[in-house]
Amino acid sequence: MAIYYFDLRDGHEIVSDEEGMELRDLVAVQEEAARALAGLSWDAVRNFSGAQSHKLSIEVRDVDGPVMQVKFYFEIIRKN
Repeated sequence: MAIYYFDLRDGHEIVSDEEGMELRDLVAVQEEAARALAGLSWDAVRNFSGAQSHKLSIEVRDVDGPVMQVKFYFEIIRKN
């Protein structure tokens, strides 16, 4: 098991994970990153008004550096 850090990128803003999480392998890391990003994207979509687009990502790293990046992009286009 290793410790992985899940940094959140919201547009141009980044919030670093200082605690990290101990996980058994990259499959578990991917599942955790996807689960976290799904929750964050749900909140972001609910708080939108009007026509907008938004990019979110979770950048996962370990003590040796970057491991993976999970991205979510959405766009709301209103026709009226």
